[in-house]
Amino acid sequence: MGKLTHFEDGKPRMVDVSEKAATVRSATAEATVKLLPEAVRALEEGGVGKGDPLSVAQLAGIMAAKKTGELIPLCHPLPITSADVRLEFRPEEALIHVTATVKTKAETGVEMEAMTACAVAALTVYDMLKAASKGLEITGLRLLHKSGGKSGEWRRGP
Repeated sequence: MGKLTHFEDGKPRMVDVSEKAATVRSATAEATVKLLPEAVRALEEGGVGKGDPLSVAQLAGIMAAKKTGELIPLCHPLPITSADVRLEFRPEEALIHVTATVKTKAETGVEMEAMTACAVAALTVYDMLKAASKGLEITGLRLLHKSGGKSGEWRRGP
């Protein structure tokens, strides 16, 4: 197991990346929102008074990727060059699958940005659909892939 770089002498610190080269980096994450029948019905019938939940959640996820450095205490603020957030409504499975791929050219990676985008998009779905059903469940927030930087490429196995 690697050294925990956000601690020095037991105290939290922001890692110094000033000596690292800016390279192209990418990360993809996912999350799932499990729906109850009332929420599936509301989505299928377009009966959500706040607007289209998936479009609003997509924008929220993009905004969250850009704000990750402000939300997670020891994350560096990064110049996001691309944030692709997608929500797929699967009524037959009673779920919404969220994916986010974030890219940058910087000294550190965008794994946290991709996961934050998924988390906020999923929370936005909950907010938009809670009137139909408060029993929605957000699960499976995880990193799927990252590339770039000193550690190179990593991909979640099957």
